[in-house]
Parts: sequence; structure tokens; C-alpha cells
Amino acid sequence: MNRRNAVGGVMLTSSLLIAVTVVLVPFYWLVVGSTHSTAEVFDSPPPLLPGGHLLENLANLEASIGFSRVVLNSVLISTIYTVLAGLVCTMAGYGFAKYDFRGKEFLFGLLMLGLVIPSQVTLVPLFKMMLALDWLNTYQAIVLPNLALPFGIFLMRQSMSALPDELLAAGRVDGCGELRLFVRVVLPPMRPALAALGIYLFLYQWNDFVWPLIALRTRDAYTIPLAIASLQGATETDYGQILAGTAVAALPMALLFLLLQRHFVSGLLAGAVKE
Repeated sequence: MNRRNAVGGVMLTSSLLIAVTVVLVPFYWLVVGSTHSTAEVFDSPPPLLPGGHLLENLANLEASIGFSRVVLNSVLISTIYTVLAGLVCTMAGYGFAKYDFRGKEFLFGLLMLGLVIPSQVTLVPLFKMMLALDWLNTYQAIVLPNLALPFGIFLMRQSMSALPDELLAAGRVDGCGELRLFVRVVLPPMRPALAALGIYLFLYQWNDFVWPLIALRTRDAYTIPLAIASLQGATETDYGQILAGTAVAALPMALLFLLLQRHFVSGLLAGAVKE
């Protein structure tokens, strides 16, 4: 039995090492490639150690697309979206979890259809709506349409369903109004779920490409995915710039997830088990 357990442990460890290697090698190559020129990137065999072209690639990136402005655009849009969408998803999830009203299950079912309907289906009507409002090439065209994100509402609804009704009843008995009850009683136990929601919303907006490609028309308004895609030339492409820009965009998000992964995992598991 001990020998069988030892063999099982070795196999499990080997499988995990292989999985980690498969996941991390592309990120390592991204960072290494960002320090090399385009010619060096396509060397055979490819370079496996960092080179000396990182600062040159970043300078060329700034000269080509104004990368600092692009990063600022992405940070502002993603932050504003995370705050507003987090508020909408949290309040909607609370309403679905703790209030009874006519048509509740039907409305929630309609909302969940948003998880299975491709977002591309809504691009044309959404574009016409933004055009009618004269919102194209503005922050609100990117931020407002997806505030009520179905997955975010579902996540908060499931988390808040585990909140004891007796806790809310005690707050109301003590004289809490609904807004104060929401802020002082409901939100504090939801911190892990809120952290998971915040990470998901920020990454969702930070990496979004298709809708910003349609709604944003000038380079000054571009986000990072659009700006990096614009570096792809018809006859010539500087892959050193592309890899450097992608590394700058990816590393902060990877660090954010690593720092908050405990909250992210616990938030996703919140409400999974009811006592």
C-alpha cells in the first residue's frame, strides 16, 4: 500500500510539473522575446536567455503608438468599468438572492441566456445604439454596455444566497434601512466574492478586443489590445515591439492574479456549499 501511494504521488507530481511547464513556457518566451530584436526572435534555434533590446523595443513602441497613452486609456477604462460593473452586479445579485418578487425566476433565466448567447450577436444593434447616442469613440461606449455582466450577477447571486436570512432580519430589527443594510451587513462578509468579481471584471475589460475595435476610431482612444494589433503591418512587422507591448500588458495582470488568487478562489467557491 505504501509503495502504491508513493508511485501515485510521483505520478501526480510529474503530471503537475508537466502542466506547470506547459503553462509557463509561453510566458517565459514572451518575456525573453521582448528583450530581443525581430531578427533575433526568428533565429534558429530561438534565444532562450534575455537579450539587450528591451529598452529599444519600448522606445520604438512609444514612438509608434504612444504606448504610455494607450496604457493610461486601458487603466482608466478598466478601473471605471470594474467599479461600476461591480456595483451593478453586486446589487443585482443581492436582489435575486434575497428578495422575492413576481417573475424573479423568469428574469433570472433570461439573464442566464446571456451566458450562452455569443456576444457577437449583439454587436450590430449595439453599434447602432451607440451611433444614435453619438457615443462612438468615447469611454462610455466601452464601459456602459456590459455593466450588467451575466456571469458577475450569477457569481454574486450564488455567493449571497449563502448569507443567512436571519442576519438580514436582525439588521432590519435594529433599524437598518435597506441601503445601510446592504453596505454594513451584506457587503463585509462578501469580500472574497467581491475580490473575485473585481479581478474577473478588470481582466474582462483589460483584454477586450472586438467591441473596442468597433467602437473606438482614433489611435488616441485605443486600448492596449487594439494598439498592439495595429502594429501588425501588411509587409513588415516589428515583433520585438509586439512582444514588449504584450509583456507590459500581461505581467501586471499576472502579478495581480498571483497576489489575489486566494481571494479569487475563495470567492468563486463562496456559496458552492450550503449548510
